Amino acid sequence: MSREDLAICDPISAFELPNIGYVFGGPSPAIKMEGSSDSGAKLDLPSEEIAKPLREVQWTDDRKEQLMSKICSYKMSCGVPARVLLLGPVGSGKSNFISSVQSIFSGRVLNHAMVGSSPTGFTKKLRTFTIKSKKGEGPTALSMCDVMGLGEGEGTGISFHDILAVIKGHAPEGHKFCPSRPLHPGTAGYREDPGVNDRVHCVVFVLDATRLDSYCRGLRGTFQQLREHISDLGVHQVAVLTHIDKACAVTASDVKDVYKSVTIQQMMSKAGEMLGMSISSIMPVKNYSSELDLDSHKDVLLLSAVDNIQEYADLYFQDQASKDLGPCGNTPTREFIG
Repeated sequence: MSREDLAICDPISAFELPNIGYVFGGPSPAIKMEGSSDSGAKLDLPSEEIAKPLREVQWTDDRKEQLMSKICSYKMSCGVPARVLLLGPVGSGKSNFISSVQSIFSGRVLNHAMVGSSPTGFTKKLRTFTIKSKKGEGPTALSMCDVMGLGEGEGTGISFHDILAVIKGHAPEGHKFCPSRPLHPGTAGYREDPGVNDRVHCVVFVLDATRLDSYCRGLRGTFQQLREHISDLGVHQVAVLTHIDKACAVTASDVKDVYKSVTIQQMMSKAGEMLGMSISSIMPVKNYSSELDLDSHKDVLLLSAVDNIQEYADLYFQDQASKDLGPCGNTPTREFIG
C-alpha cells in the first residue's frame, strides 16, 4: 500500500482481554499430548481451555444439507446475484475460502480459486467466482470476488483507491492490480457508470488466526479506515477467521469444539478489536488445505459462514429499498416498498 494507505508498521502489543485469565499472545496453558497428531493423538486438555459455547451449532449431516439447500435456493431482494468482496492481508486464506466453499457443492476437494503461496500474494487480478449449486443444478445467488491481498509495507498489496473502485463497480473482471498504477478512467475496461450487477454488496474481511498478534499496527488503521469508507457506501461487512486449527489445539483435535475454545474466543475478540467490529460478525472457519476428502463438521462451519454472508449481502438491497431507491439502488420503485 502507499504511504497514505498504510501507516508505519510495528508489532501489535499484547493485551489482556476482559474475563479471560491470560494475556492474548502469551503462552497458552500447557497441553499434554500422548503420541503424535499424525497417529490420532489424544489431547489431555486442561479445563480452562474449555468454556461455555459461544454459539450453538448442530454438527449433523442434516444440518449440512439444510444449509446447502438454503444457500442454493436463496433469492436476493433485487433478483440479481449478490457480489461479495473478500479482503485480507496476503496469505490470510481468501482464495482458499472460496475454493473450500466450492468444494462442498462439488462433492470433493478442488482448487477452484487457484490457491497458492507467495510472499507478495498469489492473487494479482480481480476474479469473480459464482458459487455453484450441486451438480446438475443452476448457480446460487452469490458470487465471491477475489483480489490482491493487503500489504504490510509501503507500496505493497492492493491500494486503498483500488479497493473502493472495486466496491463501486469500476474495476473490470480480470483487472491486474499494481500498487504503483491505480485504477483510473483511462484503464482498459474501466466502467464509468457501473450498474448494480457490477457493484459489491457485502465485504468479508479475512484474517489468519495464527497471525493476529503479529500483523503490523498499520493494518489496524487501514482496516478501520476501510470500514468507514465502505459503510458510507451502504455496504455491510463481516469477517472470517481462518487457520483456527493451527492456532488452537482444542479445535485441531475436534472442530466441533471451536466455540467452546477459550483460545478461539480470545482470537475472535482480538479480531473484533482490530477491525472495530462486534464479535457477532466474526466467523471462525477451517478451510480445506491438505485434505483430499470432505468433512461434514468442517462443512457445517463453512456453510454457516456463507449463510451469514448471504444474509448480510441481501441487507444491501433491503437498505436501498428502504431509502426509496428501489431494491437495486437505481431508481425509485414504489411498488416494491409498499
